[in-house]
Parts: sequence; C-alpha cells; structure tokens
Amino acid sequence: MKKLIIAVMLVAFTFTLAYAADTVTYESKKGTVTFDHKAHSEKMDCAACHEGTPAKIEVDKKSAHKDTCKSCHKKDGGPTKCNDCHKK
Repeated sequence: MKKLIIAVMLVAFTFTLAYAADTVTYESKKGTVTFDHKAHSEKMDCAACHEGTPAKIEVDKKSAHKDTCKSCHKKDGGPTKCNDCHKK
C-alpha cells in the first residue's frame, strides 16, 4: 500500500512540474499576466520568440508592450487590450 501511495504521489508531482513548465506568470501593477507557453508553442516556431537556444525570456513592461508580446498579438490577432492579459 505504501508503494502505491508513493507511486501516486510521484505521478502527481511529475504532472505538476510538467504543467508548471507550460505556464509562466508575470506580476504587474495592472494584474498578473499568465503566459501559456504550450499554447504559444503549438501555434508558432520557437524562433518567433527565442534567439538561438530556447531559454526563459526576461519580460519587462517595454518588451511585453512593444517588442515582443503586443506587436505579435497585433500582427496575428492576439489580445491587445490591458484586461485581456492582466488579471486582478
């Protein structure tokens, strides 16, 4: 019985880690932005956001609103209004 409980806990822990890697949250004054990496990676190639070897991208207000997120959302029809991404 202990082995079964341990196995279930390991599966749950592994699932949690796998899920957590698929979403990234960014805190901001206007509300938390949750970035669904899995959904984005299913729609576009890694090179659309990552240069060279894919790694976590540091996002600040300027890059999110101008360079990275919002410019791509405007071009490809993603959300562009504040409350579309920022959730309080």
